[in-house]
Formats: sequence, C-alpha cells, structure tokens
Amino acid sequence: MSLTRRDFARTSAITGAGVALAGSVGALATAPNALASTETEGTRDSADIHGGVGYGPLIPDPKGILALPAGFTYRILTHSGKTRLESGEFTPSNHDGTATFAGPRGTTLLVNNHELKGPRANWDHPVPLTEGLVYDPAASGGCTVVEVRPDGRVAEWVGIAGTSTNCAGGSTPWGTWLTCEENSDRAGTNGMTKDHGYVFEVDPADRRANKNPKPLKFFGRYDHEAVVIDPKRGHAYLTEDAASPNGLLFRWTPPTGFEHGRGKFRTLADDAGVLQAPRCFDSGGTFVDDLSRATRIGTVYGVDWVDVPDRDAKTVAVRKQFGAGEITRARKLEGMWWGDGGAYLVSSYARAESPVQHDGQVWFYDPKRRTLTLKVLLGVNPDPSVDGAFDGPDNITVSPYGGLVLAEDGEGVSHLFGATDRGRTYPIARNDLNVGTEEEPEFSEFAGVTFSPDGRTLFANIQKPGILLAITGPWKRQKRG
Repeated sequence: MSLTRRDFARTSAITGAGVALAGSVGALATAPNALASTETEGTRDSADIHGGVGYGPLIPDPKGILALPAGFTYRILTHSGKTRLESGEFTPSNHDGTATFAGPRGTTLLVNNHELKGPRANWDHPVPLTEGLVYDPAASGGCTVVEVRPDGRVAEWVGIAGTSTNCAGGSTPWGTWLTCEENSDRAGTNGMTKDHGYVFEVDPADRRANKNPKPLKFFGRYDHEAVVIDPKRGHAYLTEDAASPNGLLFRWTPPTGFEHGRGKFRTLADDAGVLQAPRCFDSGGTFVDDLSRATRIGTVYGVDWVDVPDRDAKTVAVRKQFGAGEITRARKLEGMWWGDGGAYLVSSYARAESPVQHDGQVWFYDPKRRTLTLKVLLGVNPDPSVDGAFDGPDNITVSPYGGLVLAEDGEGVSHLFGATDRGRTYPIARNDLNVGTEEEPEFSEFAGVTFSPDGRTLFANIQKPGILLAITGPWKRQKRG
C-alpha cells in the first residue's frame, strides 16, 4: 500500500515533519561546517566547536597509530602481514565492516570484512582459500572471524573466502553476519569465475554453517554496501554505493509466511520476496529526485516503494532500470545500523554528480511512519588536511552511551567521531598512521566501528594496511548538548 500525499501531509502536521530547523525533531546537528548550523560563523576553539560534549582533545600517539582522549587506550587485535590465522597464514588486508557477537564462555566474536577486489595475485594478503568456504577461487576477498577471549588471547579464522570487495554488511537479530560485495563483476570479467555483487551470510558461532557459501540472490546483484534487518517486520534494508547514476536504498520484503532464523536464508529461492527502491516526496507532495536536496537538518520525506524489475541485473544494472522521476537516488550510500526502531543510513558525500554538494548525511528511516529524516548534515570541508572538521562518514553504529559513532572515509585527516542526539559532534580517535610520505601524508579510512556486546570496548578498523583495534576508556553517557 502506498503512502499517499494526504497521509504524509497529515503525519507532517502532527509530528512537525517537512523542512524543519535543527532540533525540532530530535535532530543530530553537526559542527563545524554544518549546513544547517544555527551558530554564528567565526573563530571558535575546540571546546566551542564540540559544545562541551565528548572526552576532550585527542593526544598524539607516540607509536604513531591512534590518537585518543586522555584516559583512553587501544590494543591491536589483528594486523595484516603481522598477526596470523589459526591455519598459519597472515591476517588478510583491507579491513572493513565489522560486527560483534557474544561468544561462548565469555568470549567476544567479531566478523571482519576484507575489502579486496579483483584477482588474488593483486594482493599480498588475500583471504586464504579455506576448503569448503570458497565461493569463487579467483576472488581475493571474504571475511575472517576474530575471537577475543576473557584472558585477552586472540584467535582468527576464515568465515568465507572467494568473494569480492567485501565492504560493509550488517548483523542479524539471530546472531549472524551478512557480508556485502561492493563489486558486481560477471564471470569472465577481471578473472572472475562466478558472478559477483551479492550478499552472503556468515555464522561466527558455527563454522559448519558456513560450508558451501550460497549467494543470497533475492537481495539483488549490485554494488552492495550495508544491510540491516527489521526485527519486527522482517524487512531487509540495503544500501548501494554507485554513481552514473547515483545509487539506491533498497527494501526487501520476505515472502508470506517466511520466518527468519539461522540458516533460513539458504532455503529461499533466488527470486524470493520483493526487492524495491524508494520514491520520496516532501510534505507538499513534490517528488524528490536525490537525497542531497535536503539542506536542513530535520528535513522529513515520505517514502513509497517501487518494485525492481530485474534484481539480478541480467542485462541492465539495477539502478539503471528506472527512468527519471521514478525513484530517489543518493551518492555513496554507505553504512547502516538498526536502532531506535529504524535504520540509520549514511550518504558519505555528494559532489558534481548530485544536485547539492555536501560532505556527509545521516538519515533515519522510520518503518512505522515510512519516513526518512535527515539527522546529520556535514557541509563541504574546505580543508580536510586540517584537524578539527569531519567529512565523509562511512560505517556507523548506535552508541550505548547515546547518539551515534561514525567512521570517516573522507580526505586528509581521518577520525572516529560521535554525534549526540541533540546536535553536537565530538572526536573519539584520529588515525596517526601515515601510509604516505612525509611530504605527502596519507591516512587510511576508519571502518568497522562497533561496540562489544557489553558496551565496554569500541572496536574499529584502520583499513590500510588492515588493523583491528580495541579501544577502552572512561565511556560516559553523552549530554544532549
């Protein structure tokens, strides 16, 4: 059933939807460079910029890895080319999306994506082709499972291999990980022997369940980023990172009578359920072609869902199967996280390929109201090489201490940063590992930001060369600001 313009207008009148000012709908504003900032332009010190929230200034790391606030420490759990798997091979490189799970006997299990594209020969440390866990022996990507034991010991093994460009993904309510291929090469392209562009399920607690990997084709074949599952309604929401034209948000509705659970996805046909893309409109009923049109925090759009004609993209890429005016697009749709009864999703940035430029948006999809609300908006960062401003958010998680934590995948300086539920951002960590030169420094993106099940440890990845970090310290409930 579509959400009519009259329905949305009535909802807008009740909830204060539409183009709203920051804070009027519990928005997450950003500073500095917030397009909708209500603060006066001018010179401000760090405390002013971040509104007194957070944990204070970041202290440079004498080891040149991770700058943290006073009282915080980090530990390296895996390091590509240095730590080893149980089977003896080096930890694969290019760490990306991650989630945590409570394991047996007090252990914490993490599933860690490795964003490796193309033939295996292109990489020094591809995901090893562990027998029984390989989809395409020509592909270099996959996932590893990392077990952190109560005594601090760490073990790592392969969860899936032979997949391509495993970028983000998402955990399920039943305790598994959905890993997403951000690459849609066909068999015969770039040396691949099977089609790519799919989602796969990895069970961190049952190695046998990962045997003979099966692509979940009903989620569609495209450049996947992230996925979340609505635990109440059973829908899956998925993001696509693509351009020319910009990518899409998707909703998958399971077939009637389907019950989620471990191993249940394997029982579904390739065309099971319905895959749809959004068609958004504002409170006046005007169609919105691209999410970058929203230039005020608190903007709310109504959402209808339009069926995807050919989800496996046999001849035409999924995002190109829609004409102008049929669906709503966005640039670099990246990380997602389920929380507060809905899905948080990130548009990392928008440039010339989009109607309006920005350096990051976070939207919240409310499945009950069928609305998208703009929660975070970053203006274009004028100088990414200068510490202080944030740009290019990617992976995201909901913090047990309030608000969100985001991983930067922008230019220049790279941060983990928080956003309170009332309009302030603050730094949590800075990547001090220079993988460039002294003359032209380069700092890899952060990824895989996620808290431990008990909320005491924040895990995050430095993608290159591939480092999984555990951050601990005096976490506290953040003021609303």
